[in-house]
Amino acid sequence: MSHIVVVGGGIGGLAVTLGLARRGHRVTVLERREEFSELGAGIQLAPNAFHALDRLGVGHAVRARAVFIDELRLFDGTTGERITSMPLTESYRDRYGNPYAVVHRTDLYLPLLEACRPLPNVELLTGSHVVGYEQDPAGATVLLAGDLRLTADAVLGADGLRSAVRARLIGDGAPQVSGHTIYRSVIPMERVPAELRSNSVSLWAGPKWHFVHYPISGGRLLNLAATRDDGATEAVTGVPAGRALVRAQFPELSPAARRLLDLGDDWRRWVLCDRAPVDDWVDGRVALLGDAAHPMLQYAAQGACQALEDAVLLADLLGDADRRDSGGPLAPVGIERALKAYNVRRRPRTAKAQWVARELGRQVYHPVGAAAARRNAALSALSSEQLYEMVDWLHGARDYARVTGTTDRIPA
Repeated sequence: MSHIVVVGGGIGGLAVTLGLARRGHRVTVLERREEFSELGAGIQLAPNAFHALDRLGVGHAVRARAVFIDELRLFDGTTGERITSMPLTESYRDRYGNPYAVVHRTDLYLPLLEACRPLPNVELLTGSHVVGYEQDPAGATVLLAGDLRLTADAVLGADGLRSAVRARLIGDGAPQVSGHTIYRSVIPMERVPAELRSNSVSLWAGPKWHFVHYPISGGRLLNLAATRDDGATEAVTGVPAGRALVRAQFPELSPAARRLLDLGDDWRRWVLCDRAPVDDWVDGRVALLGDAAHPMLQYAAQGACQALEDAVLLADLLGDADRRDSGGPLAPVGIERALKAYNVRRRPRTAKAQWVARELGRQVYHPVGAAAARRNAALSALSSEQLYEMVDWLHGARDYARVTGTTDRIPA
């Protein structure tokens, strides 16, 4: 079997490691930090994520930690008027074959890590600072700080928004700063008044801002995320923000939403970044996945979901390449064809998700004045069926997870 190096031990990196290892490949994971851990708070998982998690064998473990959401709710953040809601109970779950859930990021990350740790063909290395790669007909070599090198049959860059592998493969510079600042806090649910609790993801949309909240950690915590389109020009990651500062950013917030925002404490601040889609994130035996390949704004709640889809398809395609070259390690042509097929199949879908995430921020979450009034009128007129039709392509997808049909197979 082949030896594959995965650069980055986040959600995407561990997911692809698990998929490849269960196919019999030997996988080395290089994590820059000194421990395997996941930063952040709440994360939303649509049915397409659970289809991928089931394929990886950890769907049950994530479900055991998840909160299954009954409704996505959109409010006018200044008036408090409910604009629309999408039911996520029986009809939704029947339609897509899985629930919509929210978790703390660690409740997604730890099942992947715990599934990888005992596998004899997985090596998890911390303190591994990757600075680039090179390749030749004999293999792909990861270059690490301190003049260290590690050669394998393939290299997968899952090293996030500021990927060192991407810098070498695409060389498109720093991520694009969105100009949007997000403030995040997690509070105990016991502090939330009963009348303000709901088993929903609630979004309050205002002029150049929005506020989202939902339960996580089995309902024990409430995740708060408030975003301001403030024209920020410098990327910021997880910097502490004072409570008074956060409250001052959203003076127009309606009373019910204001009561929840005021409960927030220990706020942290990020400036959101993404990148425009690119046509090719594969170079020979080297490929990108997740945020290293197609980073997107949070507004479609699909970043982690798309990384999981990447992981499943990569494991499938490299497994097919292995079957084509049975009797020894993956031949270069097998790896390269598999990775090219991955790029061809994933690029249109992930590019659409990237653009949709940007447009949601512009057209739904942050419009001002007459544009906001048009949004309210248009969305309030939609039925549940029409709302489902809008997300069918995203929430209902399963074809990323299996090679089916002659047009999807690795080119001969």
